[in-house]
Amino acid sequence: MSIRSIRQLVPALEVTEGAGVTVHRSIGTPALRNLDPFLMLDHFGSDNPNEYIAGFPDHPHRGFITFTYMLDGHMQHRDSMGNQGDLKPGGVQWMKAASGVIHSEMPQQTNGLMRGFQLWINLPASEKMSAPAYQEFSAAAIPEVALEGGRVRVLAGEFNGTRGVINDPATDVRYLDVSLDADARFSLPLETTHHAFIYVFEGSALLAGAALAKHTLAVLGEGDTVEIVAGSTGARFILVAGRPIGEPVVQYGPFVMNTREEIEQAMADYRDGKLVKTRASMSGTPA
Repeated sequence: MSIRSIRQLVPALEVTEGAGVTVHRSIGTPALRNLDPFLMLDHFGSDNPNEYIAGFPDHPHRGFITFTYMLDGHMQHRDSMGNQGDLKPGGVQWMKAASGVIHSEMPQQTNGLMRGFQLWINLPASEKMSAPAYQEFSAAAIPEVALEGGRVRVLAGEFNGTRGVINDPATDVRYLDVSLDADARFSLPLETTHHAFIYVFEGSALLAGAALAKHTLAVLGEGDTVEIVAGSTGARFILVAGRPIGEPVVQYGPFVMNTREEIEQAMADYRDGKLVKTRASMSGTPA
């Protein structure tokens, strides 16, 4: 057994997205442009409606997947595929933008806490111009595994024989929400070929003997096992791993392709009203 250490600690940066929503970004910053196959990680969390009420009006995507996990609050999704999602606490949404999607994500509350994550996952060149797709599942559909001193919600991939609801075949993503009691220990075998990170959003923890604070992402180094010990007040974190694609990444805002020419084509398609090339059906269980 080889324990994965911390390769890099990345403090999240506070940035403004959409029509004025405050988020904490770790992947997709000058400190960590991407972690193949992951392009961006935003953690949004505020009980101040001025920091989220404007939401994310219609905007385009091409060439990648958005994976949204709602912890608290209520957000409505609409897109050019004709899907209308109602994401509530504990629900997940996976949208393969691929050849092109225009969508919106708008708060359905005027006060209270809104909290969650959005992860961008790259697509290989062979999939970037494929048909878009959409999956959405409510909190009740997410399997949960009890641990000694904690529990794990399995959003994607597998944990202790339990598979998550989201399937991401291109990169074999594993996405776990782990809650640990005070001083509890968590251990998990991880594929040596997969890039992985941990983001603590409640409490604190030790990873390979190093302290992890809130709003700090830990990129895991080489090895086949991750071991974490919760702090004195417990810990809650997401653990995400995926198979690298190993292709060039050229990004311009909401467009992620392999070449500059493909980015220019995406911009031209959006300008000319040709970004959306196909429609897709919704699968999964509405939130």
